[in-house]
Amino acid sequence: MSQSNETAREQRGEWKPSSAIRPVPLFAWPVRPLAVLTWLFGYPGYLLPWTAFYAAISLATWAYLTPPMSMMRAFSLDWVALIFARNLVLIVLIVSAWHLRLYVRRAQGDQYKYNRRWPKKGESPNFLFKDQVRENFFWTLLSAVPIWTAYEVLTLWAFANDFIPCVDWRVHPVYCTLLMVAIPIIHEFHFYWVHRLIHWPPLYRTVHYLHHKNVNPVPWSGLSMHPIEHLLYFSGVLIHWVLPSHPLHALFHLQALAFFPAQGHSGFEQVLVNDKVSIPTGDYGHYLHHKLFECNYCNELVPLDKLFGTFHDGSKEAEEAMYKRLRARRQRPA
Repeated sequence: MSQSNETAREQRGEWKPSSAIRPVPLFAWPVRPLAVLTWLFGYPGYLLPWTAFYAAISLATWAYLTPPMSMMRAFSLDWVALIFARNLVLIVLIVSAWHLRLYVRRAQGDQYKYNRRWPKKGESPNFLFKDQVRENFFWTLLSAVPIWTAYEVLTLWAFANDFIPCVDWRVHPVYCTLLMVAIPIIHEFHFYWVHRLIHWPPLYRTVHYLHHKNVNPVPWSGLSMHPIEHLLYFSGVLIHWVLPSHPLHALFHLQALAFFPAQGHSGFEQVLVNDKVSIPTGDYGHYLHHKLFECNYCNELVPLDKLFGTFHDGSKEAEEAMYKRLRARRQRPA
């Protein structure tokens, strides 16, 4: 477990990790094979606990909650409604698990909570219904789930009709396994460029501002976006229309897009199981993005922020460098 709750708090009451955010070993130079293997298979690491957990949900979904491919050759209300209902139930169960423990029961108080403030019911005029959580719930269920489902339905229909290249796990097990493992990394490359695009002022003012109303995010904030942003965000699954894949890859890709934001916006670095055991959950880099806006357009899984000068590791030096970059940008001639 990292440093205690109180010793990690700044004067303004914000909690932060004791060490700066570091890029993952996969893209470090020189290559350190042992560090890469430890990051890949260790705990906590790339696969454990969360990538493996969500991959297991996808496997169960594919095995028990997805219609047979033969049924999906033609659009039918039966199987489309089944996928929509399944996605709706899954998102409510998973995000509610985070929200109920951390924000309703407040099972660990503000221990490892980045921002001590709690959302106030009916006292937030910038949000629909004057309530942050209700607005987040509204956009997640009425926009994210339908658009996620539409991408999934179209992709499964295309697989069922052999319109896109399909790979059999039994014939190419190594390729299929490696592609499954690589999906979160593929997503981060896509997410970085989409995220930079919607920070372009015209799109920010009309689209992305909605998500950024969540300066102090909660689990339901993860998918609280404008419908145009949902269209861009879930479009990452279209890589499986050109890259030889199995329908399970597309299913996992979409579910990773749907489920990971809840923990990434939980507002907590760790979830306490008991006094001695905790599970790392937070994404401090993305919390800094919500707080400061002009940094960390993706997480440290891929080095694009580092490459393009938008990486913020949580240190004072990084914050000073960010503001220096912004001042220089404003002083450029139009």
